[in-house]
Amino acid sequence: MAAELDVVNLFFIAGATLAIPILAFLASFLLWPSVLIKVYYWYWRRTLGLQVRYADCGGYRFCYSYRGKPGMRPSILMLHGFSAHKDMWLTVVKYLPKHLHIVCVDMPGHEGTTRTNTEDYSVQGQVRRIHQFVGSIHLNRKAFHLVGTSMGGNVAGVYAACYPSEICSMTLICPDGQSYNFTLNIPLIPTTPDEMEDMFRLCSHIRFKIPQQILQGLVDVREPHNAFYEEVFMEIIGEKSRYALQEHLHLITSPLQVIWGKQDQVVDVSGATVIAELVPGCKVDLLDNCGHSVVMEKPCRTAKLILEFIILQQNARSGTKKSS
Repeated sequence: MAAELDVVNLFFIAGATLAIPILAFLASFLLWPSVLIKVYYWYWRRTLGLQVRYADCGGYRFCYSYRGKPGMRPSILMLHGFSAHKDMWLTVVKYLPKHLHIVCVDMPGHEGTTRTNTEDYSVQGQVRRIHQFVGSIHLNRKAFHLVGTSMGGNVAGVYAACYPSEICSMTLICPDGQSYNFTLNIPLIPTTPDEMEDMFRLCSHIRFKIPQQILQGLVDVREPHNAFYEEVFMEIIGEKSRYALQEHLHLITSPLQVIWGKQDQVVDVSGATVIAELVPGCKVDLLDNCGHSVVMEKPCRTAKLILEFIILQQNARSGTKKSS
């Protein structure tokens, strides 16, 4: 009888041990979905081999993640879009070779990077800060490939125009700096799960089925920052920034690739034609069944296009050197 009781106790203990993490997961999912979202990003950074680091520059701190070391291929610096963060690139990084040196930085004021009331969040102001970051981690010891999406694409384009010697090639993904398809009642700053779902519908052509708890978690994560997001949004659509990219396109000398979703409802896909007309040799890739969130909707395709472009430009430079 004692043996049977020991077996029962063993099963009870084993069951209780398994139940604890399961209950903890359910509690997190139902009660603290924002915690679950942060754990999700931590898990994927760890799985993909990305490490988080900080760079201090005269009292200003940048938060960034990186993988790999500088090698034969150019390093890649990735600039995220409005109200996003460095982890938005995880879906693309997943499909890039592990030996590549990749750096994903939180844009000024976003996520782990310093936020101040006196900061200039215009496109030009962000360009200056990113240049400060690049210098602080010595990324510009060798020309690198710059990638930017949406707001980050606007910043990337102006950066390449202002610091051409630092850029060997560049990819702009649905960059703003042309014109938005909306003005008032900013749909990119949701305050409820329903508004969050509306934002996904606006940004994505593909319809993702997202549980209500996750939508609530995303709202909870963003809500403390909404006043800041509104400040930044008004800056980047203001006169100083709205046409910053278009005004700097003629100064871009590095090889340029533009990737755009054909069904973009945020920044019209016609912007790709405008850029191609102003930048000689610009390579344009328009993606079918894809909206503004190219990184989320077509991560594998995006990674493939970026890598092919980097290799193409590197081979072209090698050929030029050999012929000379």
